[in-house]
Amino acid sequence: MLTVREITRAIVAREGGFVNDPDDPGGGTNFGVTIGTMKRLGLDLDQDGDIDVADVRRMTAGQAEEIFINQYYLRPRINLLPEPLQPSVYDMYVNAGGNAVKILQRLLGQFKVPVAVDGALGPNTAAAVEQAMAKANEHFVDAYGIARRNYYYGLGDGRSSLRKFARRRDGGKGGWITRAEEFISPRFHLSDEQHRARVRSWA
Repeated sequence: MLTVREITRAIVAREGGFVNDPDDPGGGTNFGVTIGTMKRLGLDLDQDGDIDVADVRRMTAGQAEEIFINQYYLRPRINLLPEPLQPSVYDMYVNAGGNAVKILQRLLGQFKVPVAVDGALGPNTAAAVEQAMAKANEHFVDAYGIARRNYYYGLGDGRSSLRKFARRRDGGKGGWITRAEEFISPRFHLSDEQHRARVRSWA
């Protein structure tokens, strides 16, 4: 299994460098660290008395790794989950915060191991995951990845401004979809035709 540091480095590489897309709810972002996170943590990197886009630009890959490990792995207790599931939930937590855990909790209901859908990863959710994986060990990690993919498509269904993150300009799979499928076995990847059919109703 990959170490937490190795998983984190892959997340930072996946997130890429500085972006300030007006359609991105996270606002200015660098290596996946949003300006909102930096304000919450009080990271005034240029020491000018405020936290703004200039501070986001100063974020390094190494600093991002430490933030992810402490704030998006240890703090939400991703470590409570079985190791095979951790990379996908951790990656999703960086991308979507507590929604990563809510997706997992809803999935547990589908596997007949219901828990409260509250976005908090505690002993009850962790125990339920163990039960679900005991029932379907070969499929549960894929099922979570598919649920992630469906979540992204759902965001596009609900907000036209977000569709560009799930569908490229040429109609192919956007970054959100390819990101989710990195954690899904190839046999469960959507074909290009299936993807295009899924987003055909989008303007």
